[in-house]
Amino acid sequence: MGEMDIGNTRRDAAAVAGVGHTEYSRNSGVTTLTLAVRAIQAALADAGLSRRDVDGVACHRVGDSADPALVAQTLGVRDLRFVRDVFGGGSSCIAPLDAAASAVAAGQARCVVVWRALNGRSGVRMAGAASNPALSADAQYWLPYRHISAPQQFAMFARMYRHKYGVTAEDLGRVAIAQRAHAALNPRAMMRQPITMDDYLGSRWIAEPLRLLDCCLESDAAVALVVTSAARARDLRRTPVTITATAFGGGNQLASNHHSDPTVPGAAIMAPRLYAAAGLGPDDIDLAELYDAFTPLVPLQLEAYGFCEPGEAAHMIADGATRLGGALPVNTHGGHLSEGYVHGLNHVAEAVLQLRHECGERQVPGAEVALSTAQPGVYSGLTGAVILKRAA
Repeated sequence: MGEMDIGNTRRDAAAVAGVGHTEYSRNSGVTTLTLAVRAIQAALADAGLSRRDVDGVACHRVGDSADPALVAQTLGVRDLRFVRDVFGGGSSCIAPLDAAASAVAAGQARCVVVWRALNGRSGVRMAGAASNPALSADAQYWLPYRHISAPQQFAMFARMYRHKYGVTAEDLGRVAIAQRAHAALNPRAMMRQPITMDDYLGSRWIAEPLRLLDCCLESDAAVALVVTSAARARDLRRTPVTITATAFGGGNQLASNHHSDPTVPGAAIMAPRLYAAAGLGPDDIDLAELYDAFTPLVPLQLEAYGFCEPGEAAHMIADGATRLGGALPVNTHGGHLSEGYVHGLNHVAEAVLQLRHECGERQVPGAEVALSTAQPGVYSGLTGAVILKRAA
């Protein structure tokens, strides 16, 4: 059985039947266990299901969240048939969804809840003083130079990308401005005040050439999804959104992969497999929720996933193609830059809501197919993505 056949066996067999969020805040005042359970309960209610229906759990985390077995016990799951606990941050955000879809398609479980919960602002902050740099093998090369925080690392990538393609500060500013405009239409978003180019250029340096408005938010929040079979989902409360295809790939780490070009991420190598598994191409995608820990990752992925040629994404963004009303609306909820940072799972949730046509003022008219991505493989050994489809 070839790669494409493997992808086809699971195409559209499982569906996201429910979506749940907690409040996005800077200080939740509760544990990540509480956040996880609240988001899961909201997702189950959205689907018209209860805790008694759950027989599988799946999450991703970096030592900053609740054990999925504990979450299952807290939910009162008595016959737990499936557990997936994925270590990893944004690069791994598609993995628990993929695992849930596979378990449902194989008959291993009937209803799997997928979540990400973190106190990313009031608790352990990513790559802060309280984090564990030993988790990365490359840390031995970074620490002597105090080059450990995510903004420092991605600033190096931003310099390479800008130099290679002549990308300007204003090009990156347009990413932040467009996503803030989308967030202004999103009641959940942490940052809803529109920004101008002057606001962007006037924001303080974090790690040159990255400014404050180039960087994602730090958030306390949880997001959850309910995954069940496509057949069962049709009998539930909401319009089903099927999981058409997922794919995974590798990535670059500058210290250890010095022979590779970080401006050609793992996502670019992986994307053809994703489209082949889905039986679709870039022209079939109605909207894209692209992992945006930092602004340069948005144009990088527009190129990697074939929406434009390498080096052309800045022009695509300047022409308005990625705004609501454009040819390919991107990060319609405001993304990590303006809605909140829930490590990629909030992007999947937004894609589902868009395909259910429930996004109000920010709705992409007639949306049928969406792409949601993980971190594209910059400073990470992994990447992933999912294509979702509104059920007929």
